[in-house]
Amino acid sequence: MGILAGKKGLILGIANDKSIAWGVTQACKREGAELGFNYLGDMLEKRVRPLAESVDATLIESLDVSDDAQLDEFFGKVAQQWGKLDFMVHSIAFANKDALRNRFSTTSREDFRLALDISAYSFVACAQRAAPLMNAGGSMVTMTYLGAERTVPGYNVMGVAKAALEASTRYLAQDLGPDGIRVNAISAGPIRTLAASAVGDFRKLMEKSARGSMLKRNVTQDEVGNTAAYLLSDMASGVTGEVHYVDAGFHIGVGDPGIE
Repeated sequence: MGILAGKKGLILGIANDKSIAWGVTQACKREGAELGFNYLGDMLEKRVRPLAESVDATLIESLDVSDDAQLDEFFGKVAQQWGKLDFMVHSIAFANKDALRNRFSTTSREDFRLALDISAYSFVACAQRAAPLMNAGGSMVTMTYLGAERTVPGYNVMGVAKAALEASTRYLAQDLGPDGIRVNAISAGPIRTLAASAVGDFRKLMEKSARGSMLKRNVTQDEVGNTAAYLLSDMASGVTGEVHYVDAGFHIGVGDPGIE
């Protein structure tokens, strides 16, 4: 019996088998969870559906998290098919490439709004609809990054969005705590994903992270997945409102200039 046996959970935001969310999926499946997924558009459905079917997903539906009507429809299907929800993993973020490549001071109002909406508010929007389906013991986890706390070259507006996401995690935890629902974030070290390819000098970032980590290496999808499985399970019943670092003991000294 795995630590998630008998639980039903959503994993939102898989793009392909390199996604952090796929590492979470594999861990949750191994621990006995029944899983559901979303996809955005026909192109991503072609990638997501085979992955979801490979872990015996019982719910695979279209969802654009920027559209309230689609959110209502998606969670309505969850309620209709499952009746209840035990956990939700939010692994969704987006910013226009120009907003990552250009100087932060030139960020347009629309690029700022878009990054904050998709990368931060979407977690709140999903939580609004997921919470009523959860009994006491429910758990929500989202994915953040060190760029929320420190400036990371090339991360720009996404760092601001992740800072908003981490603050949202704490306020959701406070708000949903009386209902017995826990809310946490995982801050993973750099991992080669589709989203990471948009960050400038990502190779240098990975090299820097490995050199600065206490384990002298970067973390893996599987290690993030294992942490998520723990936070989603009853083993973490007293843990909420926290950012959990899965970064091989990453450490930057005071005055470190960042990426050389």
